[in-house]
Amino acid sequence: MLPTVTDVLRLDAVRRGQPRVVAGADRLDNRVRWVHVAEVTDIAHLLHGGELVLTTGIALPDEPARLRAYIGELSEVGVSGLMVELGRRYAAVLPPALIAAAEDHGLPVVVLAHEPAFVDITESVHARIVQEQYAELRASEQLHEIFTQLSVEGASTDEVVRQVAALGGHPVVLENLAHQVLAADAGGGDPAELLSAWETRSRAVRPAQRTGYDASSGWLVTTVGARGEDWGRLIITLGSPPSPRETVLIERAATTLALGRLLDRHAESAERQAHGTIIARILAHSYSDPQEAAARARALGVPLSGRRLLGVVLRPRGAAPSPVAELSESAAAACKEARLPALVGMLDEGTGSARVGVLASLPARADVETALTDVATRVRKLSGGDCVMAIGSVVDSIRDVRRSFQEAEQVADVACRGTGGRLFYRLPDLRLRGLLHLMRDDARLQTFVERELGPLLEYDAQRGSDLTRILELYLEAGRNKAVAAQQAHLSRPAFYERLRRIERVLDADLDDVESCASLHVALLALSSVRWERP
Repeated sequence: MLPTVTDVLRLDAVRRGQPRVVAGADRLDNRVRWVHVAEVTDIAHLLHGGELVLTTGIALPDEPARLRAYIGELSEVGVSGLMVELGRRYAAVLPPALIAAAEDHGLPVVVLAHEPAFVDITESVHARIVQEQYAELRASEQLHEIFTQLSVEGASTDEVVRQVAALGGHPVVLENLAHQVLAADAGGGDPAELLSAWETRSRAVRPAQRTGYDASSGWLVTTVGARGEDWGRLIITLGSPPSPRETVLIERAATTLALGRLLDRHAESAERQAHGTIIARILAHSYSDPQEAAARARALGVPLSGRRLLGVVLRPRGAAPSPVAELSESAAAACKEARLPALVGMLDEGTGSARVGVLASLPARADVETALTDVATRVRKLSGGDCVMAIGSVVDSIRDVRRSFQEAEQVADVACRGTGGRLFYRLPDLRLRGLLHLMRDDARLQTFVERELGPLLEYDAQRGSDLTRILELYLEAGRNKAVAAQQAHLSRPAFYERLRRIERVLDADLDDVESCASLHVALLALSSVRWERP
């Protein structure tokens, strides 16, 4: 970290000149980027800010107006301070006009009673600056080495957060876009105190940049994400402005977390990897032409053209499920035994859930129910453990495979929470609430909730009001104000006033059907986002 004017005054080379602060004593924490000796008055345009200007004052003017202009120009360019040697131009004191101007502009001015060697001062300060910069560079290299090792070792989210707290000596929190805590380390403090009313406190902190310091909360915050998709924020609770090392620390940790989410892969056979790659690229629409996908699948013995295609997702269920890599091999073996051509591979889009994807290819006249029952029975037998098999809709085109898999994934997530023993499950079992619950970790859904309800949630958090609950009662009552007022235990005038306040806060029309539908979905999504995980 760059030295301050106070640090410079403590150097032996400066103390020998018997320094005395005559103006701007409240600005001695200004950082000194460089020291510059200047004996001319029109020096400001040659400076870049952060310089400590040394002068004997021999070229300074006599006129008060010109002295004020000199100080004003130095202040405008952002110098850290002015140091004047007495004896050559000024015997014992500086002109009152110069001191008054420095006070007005908040510019520290220091006089040196004894003649110092300016070269000694510049050497001492520059040596200190270089030492600080080298220390910062070395610290940055050490952080790079530590987090590179964490990335190579595949450290978990908790491990990364724990390391940040240990290196920084401050509490650290990783949250998602809905301000829910994903991981936290209190740094030796009280975790309950750290996380108390977290959502309310976090909503109030919005740095303008991806990495920024919020002075009101004392938080250093950086956004976490990669490939243009942000999914969370990493926060260090400092209480004071961060040092360059702390800024490097949080940004390096955020990069490690983002990479970890992208690179989290499980061991698979070469065949499963090949199948999984094709499935993943089909789901991501990475192939420029569906025929390319069909050709690659056909080369693996799985025809996709002119077939009925079906997305299937399998997930382990239970306290100690079988490894997903083993489940994928069992699924592949089951499809072969049932003579069902299929691509079988692991699915991983950074959701953190372990699952196997099966892209089944059925002949036009095949009976879907019979084929699925046969495969599901064999999977359960071969896997030797409890797993969920979820089925998407049958589609006729590679372009529609993504939709089939999305349906299957939704069904699988919900079925894993249940205790049913069916061989396989389908989408008709779900309703809107279930769908939103499955999407609760999706940054797009969290962003939608924030866009629709963020101002109202902040309003309630700041004032302790219950407008969000009032809006929920109103929409759940089918926009029947009388019924909603009764459920809220409020008089109709009081209830109507709250509705008008909600309209003002959200800038929305509660008589507009589409607006209400969007708000109702956002409220349902909010309850899913706030779902308490087991």
